[in-house]
Amino acid sequence: MKNLLARYARWMDRISVFIGQGCSILFFACILISAAEVVLRYGFDRPSDWSTEMSMTLCASAWVLAVGYVTERNRHISITMLELVVGPKVWHWFRLFQMLISFGAVFVLTLALWKPAMKVLSRTEYSGTAFNSIQPTIFKTIIIVGCVIYLAQLLANIIRWCQKTEGDISVGH
Repeated sequence: MKNLLARYARWMDRISVFIGQGCSILFFACILISAAEVVLRYGFDRPSDWSTEMSMTLCASAWVLAVGYVTERNRHISITMLELVVGPKVWHWFRLFQMLISFGAVFVLTLALWKPAMKVLSRTEYSGTAFNSIQPTIFKTIIIVGCVIYLAQLLANIIRWCQKTEGDISVGH
């Protein structure tokens, strides 16, 4: 069983890293769209209806989908002063407490968002702007996907904590 859980943790780490690094393409596309908008607006005096919504959608999607990568790398914003005050042994237990609280909170968030996400999949919602994109539909489903990735990566991190195979978690400080 221990070996199976360790394999799950390694497998989830690979998926999180793959998705997180893949999200960089979305940020790059956002840069290209923003540059095109500058050229269209100031070079040709013909601003687009779609660039702002498209940039928001790409950046928000990348931000939400990269949560597994951030969690796998232990790069979340944290209060490092507390780590210095309590010492390594207590901080080790605080890490477990933090992961369990995070898991519970994200699980409740996922449950709360599940019904609206399923509703929007059966009836597409539009933004109501000049571009009138399906941005609300995309966001409601992407947030659920991000929550599932986050929960799966938190579980992998908890497994590594229990098996004492976390490695150096101070890289984010």
